[in-house]
Amino acid sequence: MGTVFGWLVKPFYNWRLREKLFVIFLLGGILPLLFFVLYSYTTIRGELSSQMVASTKSSVAQINTNLENKLDTYTKLSATLYLDSTLRAYLTNDYSKDPSLFVDAYKYINNAFTNMLTTNPDIDSMTIYRTNETLPVDDMYIKRLDNRFRESLAYESLSGSYGNVRFVTTPSEPDQPAVFTLTRMLNINSMNNPYGVLTINILESDIFRLMEKESMDKTVLIVNEQGTVMSARDKQLLNRPIPIPGALPDQAEGQFDSLYNGERVLVVYNTTKFGWKSVSLIPYGSFLTKANLAAKRILTYALASMAVMALLIYIAARLFTKRIESLVGLMRRIEKEEFELGDIRPLGRDEIGQVGNALRRLAQRLSTLISDVYKKEIDKREAELNVLQAQINPHFLYNSLASISSLAIRNADPRMNKMVTDLAKFYRISLNKGKNTLSIHEEIQLTQYYVSIQQVRFANLLRVHYDIDESVLPCPIVKLTLQPFVENCINHAIWDHEVGINIMIRARRDRQDIVLSVVDDGMGMRMASGPELPQSGDKLSGYGIRNVDNRIKLLYGDSYGVSIYSRLGIGTSVTIRIPGR
Repeated sequence: MGTVFGWLVKPFYNWRLREKLFVIFLLGGILPLLFFVLYSYTTIRGELSSQMVASTKSSVAQINTNLENKLDTYTKLSATLYLDSTLRAYLTNDYSKDPSLFVDAYKYINNAFTNMLTTNPDIDSMTIYRTNETLPVDDMYIKRLDNRFRESLAYESLSGSYGNVRFVTTPSEPDQPAVFTLTRMLNINSMNNPYGVLTINILESDIFRLMEKESMDKTVLIVNEQGTVMSARDKQLLNRPIPIPGALPDQAEGQFDSLYNGERVLVVYNTTKFGWKSVSLIPYGSFLTKANLAAKRILTYALASMAVMALLIYIAARLFTKRIESLVGLMRRIEKEEFELGDIRPLGRDEIGQVGNALRRLAQRLSTLISDVYKKEIDKREAELNVLQAQINPHFLYNSLASISSLAIRNADPRMNKMVTDLAKFYRISLNKGKNTLSIHEEIQLTQYYVSIQQVRFANLLRVHYDIDESVLPCPIVKLTLQPFVENCINHAIWDHEVGINIMIRARRDRQDIVLSVVDDGMGMRMASGPELPQSGDKLSGYGIRNVDNRIKLLYGDSYGVSIYSRLGIGTSVTIRIPGR
């Protein structure tokens, strides 16, 4: 996974910073905006769907209520005729003996039907198909129960009705409109011997008028228990199965998604007490038009916002990276050792501006340091020249001392010969080919040669003792560390020229350090406060007491150096601390 991610982002590393910032900021702005557009569309669509479902359920329920009221009216009218005993008597009388009696029957039937049609103008026609062959027919209110009627859908629906009403729809024909027919078997008090069939015809358009307003932007159907369409705007659907895949659920009401004419629709249905269902088919495209329109507007605004955002992001990235490029230019000039950066204008007071100011100060500091290093390099070269020059002088000095020694031997003066020999050895060690350090062993030898030279002068007045830990002899030490203090003892500490002076030179380890000490029992001196070194110019400063302390501190650090303790009339103790490496 990490390898794939690295492979994907690898080209990103080689982009310019401006391009990286632009892409990152753009994605950071576009992705939330796209999420907002998607969320808004989903929310609007969900709200519209919920509103449409609620509205359709309400309208379907209202259609059911109106339909039930309508059908109740027709059922009650049929019940009035079904329970009319006078009508039953007229329909069952035998008119073969006295045909004139049918006139009263016609008067009664005509009056009853005319009153019903007058009070119910939505009824198209009413007919009784009689089974009594002795009753003449008028082909208006009374018709024969012939084979043609027996083969009709209205008659077939009466199978098993037992006197209850049945409703059927007759599709429209070229010469007549679609008709909604109520049929009822007239068989009161004689279930097995009906005396007629009552039909009440209502124009299907009158039934459809109950739901016409609701079918303007959707398909509204009335279907019976078998799923057959009873009423619809498209009359070709009448007496056919509902035109959606599968059957309607058994629940009294509900909604589900389906297909109608190849289009995805929302199906909402409700069941009447007669078992019929009012079904509404709403194409998703119809009620989502507003959602799509709102989404298009939001998307248009989002695209405009993205364009403005991209422009602002590009400008911001350009301004930002332009100052970064200025910083890169500053660093490249510093890389080329161009430290005069006064021609670069300030980059502001923010973090980038602070970095630019820091680079300017860095350039100035580098310029100063390079100048200092250059001067020090010149001083170093001069010092090397001086060392080379100094290496010439010892040769002349050694040759001169050798000549003096030869002259002393020739003149039989052993003291002068020893003194000159010791002096030559002293300078040979002290000069040390120009090096600043030597071993403690060599430092002790150098001190011994110096003491030997002085003993020629002071003889037994100068008594020097050594207490040296042999483990410290290989360790390095600053050249001419002990000799200046021994010289100071000889020159300033001897106060009795008959007694002389004792000098003890010690060297030992103290944990990680080495401590050397030069102790004498000479005249001593008054100390100002504590073991401080004499100030420059003091008579005890000698040749190099402070010089020794300074050289040790420069080489090893301020925690090392020289300390002096002295009491007048008792003596002086000099302690020298150096690292034991």
